[in-house]
Parts: sequence; structure tokens; C-alpha cells
Amino acid sequence: MSGPHVTTFRDLPRTERLRLTAQGTTHFEDALAELTDDELRAPSLLPGWSRRHLVGHVGHNGAALLRLLDWAETGIPTPMYASPEQRNAEIEESADWEPHRLRSLVTDTADRLDRRWRGLEPRAWAAEVTTAQGRTVPAEETLWMRAREVWVHAVDLGSGSGFSDIPEPVLTGLLADITGKWRTTGTPVDLVLEVDGATPVTVESGTEGAPVTVAGPLHAIVRWAAGRGADGLRAGGDTAPPRWL
Repeated sequence: MSGPHVTTFRDLPRTERLRLTAQGTTHFEDALAELTDDELRAPSLLPGWSRRHLVGHVGHNGAALLRLLDWAETGIPTPMYASPEQRNAEIEESADWEPHRLRSLVTDTADRLDRRWRGLEPRAWAAEVTTAQGRTVPAEETLWMRAREVWVHAVDLGSGSGFSDIPEPVLTGLLADITGKWRTTGTPVDLVLEVDGATPVTVESGTEGAPVTVAGPLHAIVRWAAGRGADGLRAGGDTAPPRWL
């Protein structure tokens, strides 16, 4: 997404990024609080995962990001997860925990993350760490990694939160990430994303044929691009988005 007035999450001062991440954490915790313990057993909006799986994932993600901050502060490599298999196993295991333990995992790791970020030394913010996807990034990136996680997964809980609740800098950051991934991995057709009030975003596929136009408000286009449905789009909703994650 481009245009003279577009600001993404990464463009903001650190104090504002900390605020939006904390706001997203509260938003997720509020969405979780709307659900009874019995309702946690129901499916989430992510195929194959119950709400328990999703809550466990968000809690364990907090612990994984704490390991990256350990790495940044000490220089000793401490990966987010030992392996993809270990990550999946701990999510499956925590899905069987008692509800109060599962809820506490989210709040405890979130509180620890917030304290660590606010006490992090300048050199640690710039220290390079490696994400679970193998990207080498400064520890500063953990703020975006967490903000993206809590804002989107609050929607995935299915307790009433929507993409329209997500602040614009987070939405523009998500769209930049998603379209950037599409440009790297390729798309089956050319895409033109016409976000209301913004310069259209074009993702070229390198194939022949007419481009597909997807049009609507920012939150609806990001929802579609993230694979969460086409509600609110004026055009292009019958086209499945390319895979993102």
C-alpha cells in the first residue's frame, strides 16, 4: 500500500509501537474474557484449531518472543522454538490444560513481555535474532511480531472482534507484509488492491491475462488478504487470496 498519508506500524516511534502492542494484547485478553470455559472447547475461526489451541498458541508465542529477547540481551542464541515439531507439540499439549492455566499462560507471558520491552537496553533493541521462519531481524521486530499476533488472533477467537477493530497502522503493516510475501512467492494472476482513499497496490504475477481487482475499505481488504473472508469488499470477493503463511 502506498500513498502520501500511509503510515505502517514499523514507521511509528517505539513508544507508539509499544502502546499499540499493549493495546492489542488487552484487546485479545478482552476477547478471551468474553468466552466461557466451555466455549473454549469450540472451534476457532482457524481450520483445525479449537479456541484452546489458539489461546495456547498465543501464550506460547509470548514465551517464544521472550527467548528472542534473551538472545538479544545476552548474545547467546535462544531460538523461539527448538523445532516446528516442538512448537506444534506444545500447542497440542496446552489445548488439554485446565482453562484457568491456559488463560494464565496468556496473561503471564504478556506481562513479562511488556516489562522486558520497557526495560530493554538500546544495544539489545538493535541486536540481531532469528525468527521461527529463519529471518534475521533486529530485536526491535519483536514488537511487530507480537502486535500482528494478538490483533489478528483476537478475531480468530470468534467472540465478536473484527478486522475493523484493528488500528490503521497495524492494518497497513499487515497489508505490506502480505503483499510483500506474495511478490516473493508469486501469485497465479496479477492483483490490483484498491483500498478506499489510497493508491492502488499492484502485485504482478508475471503471467498473461487480465488482472483481478479487489476493492473495498482497508480492513476488508486486509481481512481478505489474510484469508479470513471477503465480507465488506465491493469487488473481487469471489477470488481466493494467495497463501500468506
